[in-house]
Amino acid sequence: MLWLAIIILAYFLFAVVSLVDRYLLIGPPSSKIYTFYVGILGILSLALAPFVGFFVPDFYKLIFCLTVGAVYILALFALYFGLERFEASRIVPAVGGFLPILTFLLVYFLSGFRGTLSFKEFLAFILLILGSIIINYSSSGKISFESLKISAIIGLLLSLSFVLTKYVYLQLPFWTGFIWIRIGSFLTALFFILFKTVRKEIFSGTPVFNLKTRIFFLLNQGVGAGAFILQNWAISLAGLIYLPLINALQGIQYFFLFILGLLFLKEGLSKKVIGQKIAAILIIGIGLAILAVG
Repeated sequence: MLWLAIIILAYFLFAVVSLVDRYLLIGPPSSKIYTFYVGILGILSLALAPFVGFFVPDFYKLIFCLTVGAVYILALFALYFGLERFEASRIVPAVGGFLPILTFLLVYFLSGFRGTLSFKEFLAFILLILGSIIINYSSSGKISFESLKISAIIGLLLSLSFVLTKYVYLQLPFWTGFIWIRIGSFLTALFFILFKTVRKEIFSGTPVFNLKTRIFFLLNQGVGAGAFILQNWAISLAGLIYLPLINALQGIQYFFLFILGLLFLKEGLSKKVIGQKIAAILIIGIGLAILAVG
């Protein structure tokens, strides 16, 4: 299972990105601006084109790739909007529960009800989801109907992005599919210029992002780009039925984030919270062990 090792590395890098995001999203930048910059930077993937056998596919495959890129940007915007409007302790656990389940259902229906996880894989799937929810749960972040609704929308868009991305890689070589998806994200991100706050950030002399934030953002996006490439590589390598497991394995990202938060943010946690995190880590560890051995 090469994809398993790759996705674990990807989630470690995503944890680093999340740590910096936690700092960046505290400040003025809005979800629209943040999504705009992430989408726009995707065009840099074109720099790889001369070296990876990039080509223009037929019209229908091209439109499909661009659409997948658009769905990804919409999912990203929904995620940042949710984190901007609600506490992360309300959004993240709910999304962590919705995403793998919705991905599982999408894969099951789109595959024509063919193929399923083995008993061991399904057990690992459940444990990984459970661990992800527990490690992110906070008694102070009570989930409301509104936060639950937007979490479900985020989960649906992200799961749709995951599944459609896999279908791109079933039709096209990895790098060609990857670059065209990023172009689709770039074109969709351009629409955010219609928002006044985004235009102000780009064209005014008083940017919403200060210089320090811009530097952190660009460096963070570099790390995020590496993580994103690894995640997409894992998606391309894994069988369609394993996409829900890739989602469920996100609990490993939260484990890394917990450790990094203790090391670099010096977060003060109560014994109860530490016990909760350790319990979640054990559950995730058992799920990962079952998956690796199975």
